[in-house]
Amino acid sequence: MPVALKALKDAGVILHCDTKTLEIAKINNIEATLATEENWCTEYGVLEMNVGIVNSVDEAINHIAKFGTKHTEAIVTQSREVSDRFIAHSDCAAVMVNTSTRFTDGEQMGFGAEIGISNQKLHARGPMGLEAMTTTTWVVTGSGQIRS
Repeated sequence: MPVALKALKDAGVILHCDTKTLEIAKINNIEATLATEENWCTEYGVLEMNVGIVNSVDEAINHIAKFGTKHTEAIVTQSREVSDRFIAHSDCAAVMVNTSTRFTDGEQMGFGAEIGISNQKLHARGPMGLEAMTTTTWVVTGSGQIRS
């Protein structure tokens, strides 16, 4: 965690941390603030992020269920069992396993130019058949790939 926090801070990222992570940051002289409820509910479009430590995949799933955007969620793990559980319990449009969330992009996923995004579940109006009432979750797995 100290290495990741330092790299983020050196890259100019503003860090908002839970109490466990903030303690690690302070011990290592890394500037960070305590994340508030408002921080956890904020989707940043700048070099600013929230960092927290959880004790289990279930705790992560619960945190994301409360604060996530339902667009893209990610997990880094070596456990297939953990990744399968995370995928099964992620209520979002795309789940990234061991790869960057920056791959959630129309062009990257083979759709051509992206003209819109949605984290909604139902897109149809009027009378609907089964196809219109089901949703798709994209699952992307990798081994540490990033998108520059």
